[in-house]
Amino acid sequence: MAWPYPRILAHRGGGRLAPENTLGAIRCGAALGFRGVEFDVMLAAGDVPVLIHDETTERTTGVPGRVPLLTLSELQKLDAGDGEGVPSLEQAAKLCRQLGLWANVEIKPAAGHESATGEVVARAVSELWKGAEQPPLLSSFSVVSLAAAREAVPELPRGFLCDRVPPDWEATMERLGCVSLHANHKKLDEATARAVRASDYALACWTVNDPAIARRLLGWGAECIITDALREIPPDFA
Repeated sequence: MAWPYPRILAHRGGGRLAPENTLGAIRCGAALGFRGVEFDVMLAAGDVPVLIHDETTERTTGVPGRVPLLTLSELQKLDAGDGEGVPSLEQAAKLCRQLGLWANVEIKPAAGHESATGEVVARAVSELWKGAEQPPLLSSFSVVSLAAAREAVPELPRGFLCDRVPPDWEATMERLGCVSLHANHKKLDEATARAVRASDYALACWTVNDPAIARRLLGWGAECIITDALREIPPDFA
């Protein structure tokens, strides 16, 4: 597969320049010229998709709480940084479309919510990006979530996220109907990277913050770099 999306993605919206997974982060990425952003989506109470990485709110907001037990209204009253609340996927989608940003939506299920999260997020993305020239790509570490997403909206592209690329990665990709593999660059070797590309799957690497490493990965055949270092690895990085 030839990667048809932006080559450099702003991790969690604005990398380390803005509070992660907030509308401000998405605006930050866009202001720096990024054409694509990556962010995490989990289900809050009532199966409402929201942008947050952790199953609990303490790290990002300073307030203890479990995301699946909190309503959207309660999450939006928390300070996720710079006075911003935890946004809904609907808010993020509207902003991305307004700013002309493509999105890599990472399905981040809370424990025990893997199937529901995959299904709900896929259906929401399909509806919120209806008519978009390039709908988002759904990625996840959870094979259960990806399978549920495929069942719910098979036409949306999917990416398999992994820490260390497993020996059966190709069978997993085929089973889930994925178009791309998203690997931790720190645990990726050149032979594996080239094998992924030789199998005609796209290769994305996370989270790459050193320009020299980014160049090496691109030389190995990686087609997408996800970064926190938005100034050091800009959208036109060569």
